[in-house]
Amino acid sequence: QLQFVESGGGLVQPGGSLSLSCATSGFTLFSYDLFWFRQAPGKEREGVSCITSGGTTRYVGSVKGRFTISRDNAKNTVYLQMNSLKPEDTAVYYCAITKFCLAYDVRIMTPEFGSWGQGTQVTVSS
Repeated sequence: QLQFVESGGGLVQPGGSLSLSCATSGFTLFSYDLFWFRQAPGKEREGVSCITSGGTTRYVGSVKGRFTISRDNAKNTVYLQMNSLKPEDTAVYYCAITKFCLAYDVRIMTPEFGSWGQGTQVTVSS
């Protein structure tokens, strides 16, 4: 059974930083591409960043240069470091497996196997 447990969200002022973690279980992390996506109230799901099994990363344009995705296969964990946060980054953030990080538009990626965690709330507000 695939499991994803996201954590690290919170309330931060514009310009601040947060570090998200996604602990995974039920599959061999090193075999898969992973991605982070977010969903704000009243908005569609939006892919934010993905990382291949080999560590190559991609980002949606709105977060490029501000967010950094990484993975630690030994710890079965994927991370998202978010800097220079903006109010428009406010959303619930989720992680999931993606089929091909390098092949598809990051923004419209969908979770493989229909599985993701409960998410972690990120609120950017003064």
